[in-house]
Amino acid sequence: MTTDTLPRTSLWSANFRLYLGARATSLLGDAMLPVALSVGVLAAGHGITGIGYALGAWMAAMALCTLMGGVLADRFTPRRMMVLADLIRLVVQAGIAVAFALGAPALWLIVVLQFLSGVATSMFQPGVASMVPKVAKDVQKANGVLRIAEAITGVLGPAVAGLLVSLFGAAVVFGIDAATYAVSALCLAALRLGDSPVADRAQSYWRQLVEGWQDFRSRNWLWGVIAIWLVYGCFVPGVSLPVTAELVNADYGSTTLGIALGAFGGGGVLGGLVAMRAKPARPLVAGSIGWALFAVYPFTPVFGPPAILLHAGWLVAGFGLAYWGVVWATTVQTHVPEHLLNRVYAYDVSGSLLALTLGRTLAGPLAGAVGPRTLMLLSTALGLVCTGLLLVTPAIRRLRRAN
Repeated sequence: MTTDTLPRTSLWSANFRLYLGARATSLLGDAMLPVALSVGVLAAGHGITGIGYALGAWMAAMALCTLMGGVLADRFTPRRMMVLADLIRLVVQAGIAVAFALGAPALWLIVVLQFLSGVATSMFQPGVASMVPKVAKDVQKANGVLRIAEAITGVLGPAVAGLLVSLFGAAVVFGIDAATYAVSALCLAALRLGDSPVADRAQSYWRQLVEGWQDFRSRNWLWGVIAIWLVYGCFVPGVSLPVTAELVNADYGSTTLGIALGAFGGGGVLGGLVAMRAKPARPLVAGSIGWALFAVYPFTPVFGPPAILLHAGWLVAGFGLAYWGVVWATTVQTHVPEHLLNRVYAYDVSGSLLALTLGRTLAGPLAGAVGPRTLMLLSTALGLVCTGLLLVTPAIRRLRRAN
């Protein structure tokens, strides 16, 4: 039996395959972008400061506009906003490709275009959650497959971008990046979806934003996880990702760092596979295991173990983060009403983004103040404390699976 003749209850429906294609290509483009941008900005003579400005502009746009993206997705349907966002990113990245092909673009132009790309991404991201229940009967299995795609593209994207930029220059990579968004837009436009509930357009934008906040605040398990994540995300993944990269590169070299990051991505694939099949009665209790396992990430390189142990530790950490990601996405998608999901999910994305951005900002000063190895030990301990907070919070511990 081919996938085209599978029953409608199968995960691999035509809609899901199109959506997976859209997400995989879009994620690949997102993963390639930082490498192309970093190399291109350096080649244009703008230095490390220029890289910070360019990447910071993208992050700032995401932080400022994601809540607005959630409201717009509820007003105009998520697919429309996601297709529009992909088309804007197509134009922006194609524009940057042309600018680099013609020479060394001015830093202000790069920053402005990256800010526009960040605005478009903030219009795309809120719809990611609400689209999954529309294209798949088994939401958890779908999230598992999507998490596997994210893990693979997260490893493959930078590697491919690094190779291409060394052979052909940044302009070619930006051109390929633009093409990934074109493919994503085509796949999303080809989806055959039924009518989606939309928010009352007569109601003011601010009223709809407040309505999303009220639903978010009314769910103790939801805001409880986000509140704990603000600490966990900042001081565990946020701080540890840049600091451990520096530690491993200094102790083992760039080749070992690359293999370790590959092991982390491989762990993400395994975590997605396990999460596709595991259906715990209390999902957030089971998902908290992922937080504990990710705490291995900052701990592993502290004492300079043999490289094989470093790789194994980061494999476990990748597994934990992916497993949590699938469980969390499924929980939100199956407990929040469809007509509010985009707005509520936007608060989730904003909180996560805020924590990670703050952590990356604090990583350097904190490592300088207490030393990178001490900081990673503190990060590990705080990760385990936050995991314990998940388990002892009644609303989080008692939440049961919706389907």
